[in-house]
Amino acid sequence: MDQGHDYLHGHREEGRGEGLRGLARRAVRVTLASKLDARRRPQDHALRARLQTAGQIIFGLFSLLIAAISIYILIKVVSAVSLGALRQAIAATGIDQIALAAFFTILSYLALTGYDGLALRQLQLRVPYKKTALASFTSYAVSFTLGFPLITGGTVRYWIYSQAGLTASKVASLTVIAGVTLWFGMIFVIGAGLTFHAREISEINYFWPFFNVVIGIAILTAILAYLVWVAIRRRQIRFKNFYLELPGPTLTIGQIILGVIDQSAAAAALYVLLPNHAGFDYFAFAAIYVFACILGVVSNAPGGIGVFEAVMLKAVPIGSGEALLASLVLFRVIYYLIPFLFALAFLGAHEGFRHWNSLREAMRRSEEETALEDEINPLRRFYRIIRGLASRS
Repeated sequence: MDQGHDYLHGHREEGRGEGLRGLARRAVRVTLASKLDARRRPQDHALRARLQTAGQIIFGLFSLLIAAISIYILIKVVSAVSLGALRQAIAATGIDQIALAAFFTILSYLALTGYDGLALRQLQLRVPYKKTALASFTSYAVSFTLGFPLITGGTVRYWIYSQAGLTASKVASLTVIAGVTLWFGMIFVIGAGLTFHAREISEINYFWPFFNVVIGIAILTAILAYLVWVAIRRRQIRFKNFYLELPGPTLTIGQIILGVIDQSAAAAALYVLLPNHAGFDYFAFAAIYVFACILGVVSNAPGGIGVFEAVMLKAVPIGSGEALLASLVLFRVIYYLIPFLFALAFLGAHEGFRHWNSLREAMRRSEEETALEDEINPLRRFYRIIRGLASRS
């Protein structure tokens, strides 16, 4: 009996020893794994940094390539244009065409104010529409003309929205969501144009209509897949150093609708300025317009200038180069230059009114403090009256 007890006791001790040794071995393995992870983290970070740098270099070279090709095409086309014929083409543009272009420009910028409205709703922020419209219109008018929208447009937005209490991170999130709305509109217009107007576009890009339909359906299917993806559950993306929750399906549909209205109105502003466009399909033209805008954005040229014109001059089937160039010049003035000047005027007026209101508030507080001091110390008021009379005499 004692021998059996000793055997069981020894077996337990041996089991405890093996258990302790097993725990020690696992602890060693965990420590080694932690050390390996600690060594890999700097390597992974360095690899990501190198890949990011390589991507930036490739994107920069691609932008330069687009700009160089566009400049070459633009110079080649413009060199064959007669300045006299260009002036005549501008003078031949009717007042009704200019009025329609101005109307569609206003409609486009009104849709742009909805970009910020949807973004504020997604971020659950309340800002008066008056301030939202000012921030949206001025930021887009400035960024469309000067380029680099994240810098120029983001700076204008922060300047205005910070006065409403929005932080820098909220303004950055708003800018990203508004940018996604813009791209939704562009991509949808191209997809719809390729799908439903494949034959007309095939006369421009020289693809078989079947290929245009396939490309268009693929684009529209990708948008539908995105809608399903955000409808399943809430999605987040990492942008720079913060996480951004993507809009749900309802707001995403609103983004697509607003984007399509904006892009369609902007394309119409140029379309009505074209001469003899009766035989040229508007929807095919809108797809070309959006494609030219995308290349202008990718090129990083301010307002896509040069790149946009080169694509339109090459793609739009109008016989007279002078007439088409005249339409592009007028479009630049109506859609870009005039809103840019209005944006500068609105920003100056807004800052002037803000300083004037601050001055009035300071004067009101000073009067209230003076009245309070007079109530507390009547002799002070009497002395101030005597001093005023003495100064008059």
